[in-house]
Amino acid sequence: MAPSPPKALPFILRRTKRDGEVIIEPVEPTKESRRLVTSPTTANPNASTTLAPEQMPSPPKGSAEDFMDKGDQMMRKVGKEVGVPPWGMYAIVIGLAVLILVTCFLCIRRCFRKRRTKDAKKGMKGAVDLKSVQLLGHAYKEKVQPDMEELTENAEEQPEEEEKVSVQKLGKLQYRLEYDFNANNLQVTVIQAEDLPALDMGGTSDPYVKVYLLPDKKKKFETKVHRKTLNPIFNETFNFKLPYSDLMAKTLVFAIFDFDRFSKHDQIGEVKIPLCQLDLAQTIEDWKELQSVEGEGGQLGDICFSLRYVPTAGKLTVVILEAKNLKKMDVGGLSDPYVKIALMQNGKRLKKKKTSIKKCTLNPYYNESFTFEVPFEQIQKVNLVITVVDYDRIGTSEPIGKVVLGCNATGTELRHWSDMLASPRRPIAQWHTLKEPDDEKKD
Repeated sequence: MAPSPPKALPFILRRTKRDGEVIIEPVEPTKESRRLVTSPTTANPNASTTLAPEQMPSPPKGSAEDFMDKGDQMMRKVGKEVGVPPWGMYAIVIGLAVLILVTCFLCIRRCFRKRRTKDAKKGMKGAVDLKSVQLLGHAYKEKVQPDMEELTENAEEQPEEEEKVSVQKLGKLQYRLEYDFNANNLQVTVIQAEDLPALDMGGTSDPYVKVYLLPDKKKKFETKVHRKTLNPIFNETFNFKLPYSDLMAKTLVFAIFDFDRFSKHDQIGEVKIPLCQLDLAQTIEDWKELQSVEGEGGQLGDICFSLRYVPTAGKLTVVILEAKNLKKMDVGGLSDPYVKIALMQNGKRLKKKKTSIKKCTLNPYYNESFTFEVPFEQIQKVNLVITVVDYDRIGTSEPIGKVVLGCNATGTELRHWSDMLASPRRPIAQWHTLKEPDDEKKD
């Protein structure tokens, strides 16, 4: 059987029989031949049959070819809608297929790796190389399972090492003590500190040292603040005038703090030296490691206020902002605090003012402003006494603690006063730790 001609040829095929042979030849189509459609199995075998190329029987297509044709048609249709040529659509499909294959390959590879590691760990558990055991003998057994005595020794030594590390992080302090028996005077010199911890955001601290005697704490001294350093050099000397007999019952305390203008000063550590254990007949100079402390200072509470002085107008403005962690004065474990501000000169009270009373709280918030007229000539002669008082309706109001500022003050109080004078017309706010109030008239 002769192969079917291509569909696209512009002619028709005519089948004739000559001399017993069937001949198929192309003939230009006519109007009649186009209308004529003859079945290939006619009754007359000698009759010629004319078939149009479109009417030639096509070979049956498989399911794969149908799928490919449908996919091709869909690709072309999507390409026309998106505006991408056919070759571009094919490239996109190939790229997506490659990406999916690579992703699947990586996921399978990762799963196999996890399984291998798990199997290896399972295999290593409890596995002992018998050859190495035979070669090493008792030495191997000692390495695998030490004696109980060694375990207990190691268990006892490890916590000690951790404690040493924590102690070293606080740093150390160098001091010198000299006692004059004739003058009954103990001279205490704070020399320097090293390796202090960083408590500020910039990785440094602003350290200063408080020096006092326990148990009375009546007289406290403070060094200057050294800004942004972990190894401050102080070289400051303080004197305690006490008889030798009284001195033996005292404990000397060096407390190092990190200065912070807008919050409570953080205590870095302290050094306590019982004087009865020292030979004060000779000069003592030594280093001591700082020990952690559970906040002995600040038992009375802390107060925050701002100071502002205008020299041209001669006005001193005090803004009482807030207080926190005040001492419990009432039976219910709370207090009714208010703040009393007094302007003093030569021991005499010139003016006094006070805030409103905050009921049943240990952390009162005031934000109340008070103004005093102080000429520029007198600002160096006056003192400002700020006292936190617990109000009592029935009995007398009891003072909780106080802060004294002025040119005769010391420590952070003097620093706050100096900053106010150095920055006229600008409010300077700072936290202060309340100190023991003196015996004075209760308001």
